Amino acid sequence: MRPQTLAEVARLVIGGDSFDRCLANFLDDFYAEPKESALTEAPLLLAPSFGELGQVQDAYLAATAEELARHIGFSMPAWAFGEERRLRRAWFASPLEALRAVLLVESPTGFRSRNLFVSENALTRV
Repeated sequence: MRPQTLAEVARLVIGGDSFDRCLANFLDDFYAEPKESALTEAPLLLAPSFGELGQVQDAYLAATAEELARHIGFSMPAWAFGEERRLRRAWFASPLEALRAVLLVESPTGFRSRNLFVSENALTRV
């Protein structure tokens, strides 16, 4: 099943599917046909099931919702701004120290505000 909403991404991940694959599939379909409804339902929190990795994924889903809404011009989903969707410590998409400065600069606002540091094209699909 290809997730049509970010909430479906979380449900599939809780069911054992890959976060990266589910998010990529969601993004492919979203970019093909953007719908505000794809962002409005709050995804289940992944942290209770997956600990620290789940916390990162919860923040990533919120950042994704904010960035997609900003890019398309949709309303920002309120759920994306909950404190449980922000990291206390910085998380970098690469373990390489040499790339951290680049990620600090490039990271889109929605990610940076949640202490996630990713490349500027983190949500790009080809």
